[in-house]
Amino acid sequence: MVEASTAEQVIEVSGGSILSPAGFSAAGIHTKVKRKRKDLGAIICDVPASSAAVYTLNKIQAAPLQVTKESIAKEGKLRAIVVNSGNANSCTGRQGLEDAYTMRKNSAEKFGLPEHQVAVTSTGVIGEAMPMDKINEGIAHLEPETGFERAQDFNEAIMTTDVAGKHACFQTWVDNKAVFIGGVAKGSGMIHPNMATMLGFVTTDAAIEPAHLQTALSEITNKTFNRITIDGDTSTNDMVVVMASGKAENSPLNPDHPDWNAFVTGLKETCESLSKKIARDGEGATKLIEVKVEGAATDEEAGQAAKQIVGSDLVKTAVYGTDANWGRVIVALGYSEVELDPDTVDISVGPVETLKASTPVHFSEEDAKAYLENDTVEITVNLHVGNGSGKAWGCDLTYDYVRINAGYRT
Repeated sequence: MVEASTAEQVIEVSGGSILSPAGFSAAGIHTKVKRKRKDLGAIICDVPASSAAVYTLNKIQAAPLQVTKESIAKEGKLRAIVVNSGNANSCTGRQGLEDAYTMRKNSAEKFGLPEHQVAVTSTGVIGEAMPMDKINEGIAHLEPETGFERAQDFNEAIMTTDVAGKHACFQTWVDNKAVFIGGVAKGSGMIHPNMATMLGFVTTDAAIEPAHLQTALSEITNKTFNRITIDGDTSTNDMVVVMASGKAENSPLNPDHPDWNAFVTGLKETCESLSKKIARDGEGATKLIEVKVEGAATDEEAGQAAKQIVGSDLVKTAVYGTDANWGRVIVALGYSEVELDPDTVDISVGPVETLKASTPVHFSEEDAKAYLENDTVEITVNLHVGNGSGKAWGCDLTYDYVRINAGYRT
């Protein structure tokens, strides 16, 4: 047993993965749905895992989302998540829904599970029929195992235009027992979650009932995954699923548990790390942009303003061009629909102060340009109307974004 020095200590686990929590195994294989990379993966839990999920708010929702919602609603427990990439199974009519159910049924048979303990999800091109012959054959060949390499296989299997895999792992302590939280995500374009093509999968060995896990995930999603934007498009397939095996054998977590905050912090750190990696890997991106808004009326309004700024195409192109054009920041702030005083706004680009009390500050353009050449750019805004604060993440907008999306289907 590992003891924490403080009740809420949370540390990042070097070399950790979605398989660091006890009770999980994974696989990722190539079924030829995509030309080269792995395109079918599975995460399996040894026991029925308490599960929670958040989904896209796009009114057009892909068939796999409907099936996964049904599975989790049955008893709040999952044993398996099976994911394919290369085909979204979205806007595919009645046949698409039947294909999603078939994918769930065949996965349940493969792993010897009740169908309602299997979640399925898909990502890729919208509006094309699922190549079920390849999917079904692939399911039959899934052989989940433990270890970092299998976690990497799963990570690759869920990627589409992603340049890099995205994984995170943190450790905390509950009842003086080590608890791990691991996550993996995909997403590079069509990212503006309102829960893009964004998928996130998180595992933990904490003991927690589904309802409390859902409470934690919903709150955290609004401060992490819902605070990233790459291109303003919300996909039909966005989904984040958390599975908790309970194998850490702590007393079940709930908001009254003395270590509840430690667990929530660990889950938030995992989701925030994945969110930032999605933003950094935006299609064609060269820079991660982090916007922090302070002094807002509420935390919610701070987050709203931050996301509006980081989502502005003019802000994104200015960052790409290493131009400290703070006017674009205050314009985006002005239409963010948050409470503000036009005479009290401060703006800084990294360490360079550009606006103080809504009055321009003389600054070195050379210093600002040098800062904007970094691969991470921070923009800070203080509204001076309250105590609210919040962050949002995005990326610069480049020529390559147009190139990638102009030829997405080809």
